[in-house]
Amino acid sequence: MTTSQQPPAPPSHPPHGHSHSHGPAAPVSRHLRKVIAAVLIPFSVAVVVGLAVLWPGGAPPHERSGVGFDRQTQQATVTRVEQVDCSSVHAQGQSPTGDPTAQQGTTGEQKTSGTCENATIRIDSGKDKGRTFTEVVQPDSPRQLHEGQKVIAAYAPDAPKDLQYSVTDVNRKVPMVLLAGIFALAVVVVGRMRGVMALVALAISFMVLTFFILPAILQGSNPLVVAVVGASAIMLIALYMCHGLTARTSVAVLGTLVSLLLIGLLGSLFIGWAALTGNTDDNTGLIHGLYPDIDMSGLLLAGVIIGSLGVLDDVTVTQTSAVWELHEANPTLGRRALYRAAIRIGRDHIASVVNTLVLAYAGAALPLLLLFSIAQSSVADVANSELVAEEIVRTLVGSIGLVASVPVTTALAALVVSADRPETREPAKAAPVPGRGGGGRRRKR
Repeated sequence: MTTSQQPPAPPSHPPHGHSHSHGPAAPVSRHLRKVIAAVLIPFSVAVVVGLAVLWPGGAPPHERSGVGFDRQTQQATVTRVEQVDCSSVHAQGQSPTGDPTAQQGTTGEQKTSGTCENATIRIDSGKDKGRTFTEVVQPDSPRQLHEGQKVIAAYAPDAPKDLQYSVTDVNRKVPMVLLAGIFALAVVVVGRMRGVMALVALAISFMVLTFFILPAILQGSNPLVVAVVGASAIMLIALYMCHGLTARTSVAVLGTLVSLLLIGLLGSLFIGWAALTGNTDDNTGLIHGLYPDIDMSGLLLAGVIIGSLGVLDDVTVTQTSAVWELHEANPTLGRRALYRAAIRIGRDHIASVVNTLVLAYAGAALPLLLLFSIAQSSVADVANSELVAEEIVRTLVGSIGLVASVPVTTALAALVVSADRPETREPAKAAPVPGRGGGGRRRKR
């Protein structure tokens, strides 16, 4: 009895240990590989063709409006800060901020009393490098300047010479680069080679976003089509680079693709039904003013698809890995048993992921929600406003896609593994029968 049970066991265990660097993905039959390739190869070719057809070749040029992010900016340094009487600044007619586009309101009323700061700023880049200008900072201003501080100065060529430059923000490049370095180091130390591949995939994703998706939308291409092609390219690159060119990864790709299609359909339906324009703040208004041909509602839908992609990858890969792990642990499990076991894992994942999405969107919209709370608006009024309704539709459509991805991916993975088992695992199938439930595995421990 012992000799009849021992031979089948080794073939099922060495592949698990050998492929653990990319997860325990058991090899599948040639027939199943052909079936998966018959689906994914045409899809991949379609993505490549879409990239070639829609490739923009750079963002179209335009004349700067001088508003918001569309202003010319230069690097600058605060060289000196001295205390001055706010009333004397008012008597000289100087702006309290130095920014000709700044709103005055209460800040303008407070500049007649108290102690202000008169900051001297030196331009460090551009044609006016070395030029200095002064800026008055109110005592209650949220941004206080100090000597040696690196700042960003906006340039308004049409303004009077003494008001052409103004401080618009603090230069945060050093802490941001340092934080990015700590993140990359943590990923590599913990993830090792897979962490390196994840960082490479992340860099490629940003390249697709920067050099394809954004310029193509600005060139006038349909934002939905651009988002689908770009998101598909990111999905293929990220998943296969991080998890290997295996059948397990291919199943995760198929599950992600089906979920993205569902998100696109639901998003298109409810964005149109709720009459969401996608033009809800100063930034989107500026985009529409500079490029009136851009479909802003389509841009909103594109954002929903791209924003859901990252979490979708996590869910589909996790569910596929769960099915493969369960099959490796017990090769006798059938399709339904695999699905039931893996879907229990998926339910826990759904609860945490949906909560994460909702809290992420709520955190991003927290200042807006505070404004509605100050105005003592009812929940119905808040939800009906386009600003909040846009976030609600974005959250719910993305969450529906995430919820649907769990049973879809689990079913696909269970189907592939169980369909492959009779061909590749026939000896292992008969092994547990004499021992009634895997007695051989207990003897191995």
